[in-house]
Amino acid sequence: MFAIFTNLRKALRPLAGLAAALTLAACDPSGLPGLGGDGGDGPRINTAKPIPVALLVPQSDSGAAPIATALENAARLAMADLGDGVIIDLRVYDTGGQAPAAAAVAQKAVDDGAKIILGPLRADAVNAAGLAVTDEGINVLGFSNNPTIAGGNVFILGATFDNTALRMVEHARRNGKSKMVILYSDDVAGQLGKLAIEKAATAAGVQVVGAQPYQLSIEGVTNAAKAAGRVVNSGAADSIFITTDATNAAMQMLLTQLPEAGVTADKVQYLGLTRWDVRPDLFALPGAEGAWFALPDTQRLAAFSARYKTAYGTDPHPLAGLAYDGISAIGTLAVAGRADALSTTALTSTGFTGTGGVFRLLNDGTNRRALAVATVKDKQMVILDPAPSNLSGGGF
Repeated sequence: MFAIFTNLRKALRPLAGLAAALTLAACDPSGLPGLGGDGGDGPRINTAKPIPVALLVPQSDSGAAPIATALENAARLAMADLGDGVIIDLRVYDTGGQAPAAAAVAQKAVDDGAKIILGPLRADAVNAAGLAVTDEGINVLGFSNNPTIAGGNVFILGATFDNTALRMVEHARRNGKSKMVILYSDDVAGQLGKLAIEKAATAAGVQVVGAQPYQLSIEGVTNAAKAAGRVVNSGAADSIFITTDATNAAMQMLLTQLPEAGVTADKVQYLGLTRWDVRPDLFALPGAEGAWFALPDTQRLAAFSARYKTAYGTDPHPLAGLAYDGISAIGTLAVAGRADALSTTALTSTGFTGTGGVFRLLNDGTNRRALAVATVKDKQMVILDPAPSNLSGGGF
């Protein structure tokens, strides 16, 4: 999912019902700046007619076809939940999971009349699709969470490390933690996670006293745990921030070997950059008790999952909600009846409520999502600080 892209994108930018259970609302778009005039940064639409939206998914990619189905299902679920005020003309295009194909079908979608593109899935495909239609003034809402491809006409809907890191570091600071050591995997994802934490620490006034990489091997994890232990046992740190994905084999080793190296809850606060709740078996490990990690609004996630399962007879893929969120954002803006509802100005002028809570798209193409902070108590997840329900709440 993580691929590093250069500033080529920047150089090529254009100049110019869940119903009650899951209310897909936003700040009133009609009262926001930039809406209602000539935005000049996107296509004009007639909101009284069906709005052509292209959905780019990897239907013929055997490894990602189930995700493609889930994304399309969620998009259609969102369309049904928009009500009578907006009609979406959803047109589905197969990328095959390949960047060149994504570029080709993105251009075809625009030639067919699409006013905005939802997808593709992977970072390289999103980047290719965005570049293909940049001169057309068409915005792309990609399902990636890789910030290196965001900007210009490309927005990413996936939860970013920057967003999670800031939420966690600010929570740590408010709870008296000011000296942090970072433990990260020595790969692209780990590097991006480390950079996000360092950026958040600078913004929050928290000191990073050390950053320890590890190789994905027994020896690599063991050595990193011992190195982190030396920092903690010296008294230099009061918290340790782990970038590792909960589904990664290294996480189980880390949560076992770190306490053995003296990195214990009575000395430091454990923080996670990813959702540990996807692996509840981890909660029984020594390093997990009392740890903090972030996750979306659990009530809204449960409501979406129930709605999806009722409609399709199966649980949604974890990424399915991104397609729902994209359609809900488009619908929320279009319901105001503005011709420039899909412009960059409009997309970034308000916030939305989706499957995991409040979110908004930022001018740099990334996003901010409201997150809850959870902990592990007696091997069970407990919410410490709920996700805010509006854009001005704490934790957003």
